[in-house]
Amino acid sequence: MRRSRLRRPRPRHTRGWRGLLQRRQKAGAAGQPRPYCTPGCKAHYDVHMALIVFLRGVNVGGHRTFRPSVLARQLSEFDVVNVGAAGTFVVRKPVSRATLRTAVLRKLPFEAEVVLCDGRDLIRMEQDSPFGPRPARPDIVRFVSFLSKSRRIRVPVPLTLPPDGEWSLRIIAATSRFVFGEYRRHMKAIAYLGKIDKLFGVPATTRNWNTVMEVVRILKGDVRKRSRSRSPKARKAE
Repeated sequence: MRRSRLRRPRPRHTRGWRGLLQRRQKAGAAGQPRPYCTPGCKAHYDVHMALIVFLRGVNVGGHRTFRPSVLARQLSEFDVVNVGAAGTFVVRKPVSRATLRTAVLRKLPFEAEVVLCDGRDLIRMEQDSPFGPRPARPDIVRFVSFLSKSRRIRVPVPLTLPPDGEWSLRIIAATSRFVFGEYRRHMKAIAYLGKIDKLFGVPATTRNWNTVMEVVRILKGDVRKRSRSRSPKARKAE
């Protein structure tokens, strides 16, 4: 009977994201595929090492306003791509969460809460397809709420608000850090979205499903195609 060989642990300097980056660079130099990159990925970086930044409660109702495209340029050392005007950024250069959070808060002209998420989590969202194959109705908006940390309260789902009568918001699924739901296109839904923090016991920031899918496209390397499709006038407006 053959004895199984014990694998020696990697040296300390090759562990973590720094070690992964070194191994990826060596693999690229040798003409080998990048480790941990999704099949068919066209990105020039490791998708699973990207971070997503969500700013909470900015550019809403004229309060705590800023220009996301300007902030993205100020954070260019981290290879940042801005998504929309709600404060969503894809950070493609490997960086620790603490360093990134400090850099973002230093550049903002006001205090804000920063929620960070791994890029691989959004890739997994697309694969799991929490809303199913059917498209949303025109009067329904699908959303994902990103919790700042693991939820403190376990909420039974599905859940509708209000609980009686016609619902304005309904939560269809929830994990430790993500809440998936839908709301109707009317003003009452805004008030119910604000109750997600209290329901789960931690601060949350919400993005619609279209924004999440745009982030996924950027993670997969479609950012160049997107930037070329925009007119020079639109780019200048930023």
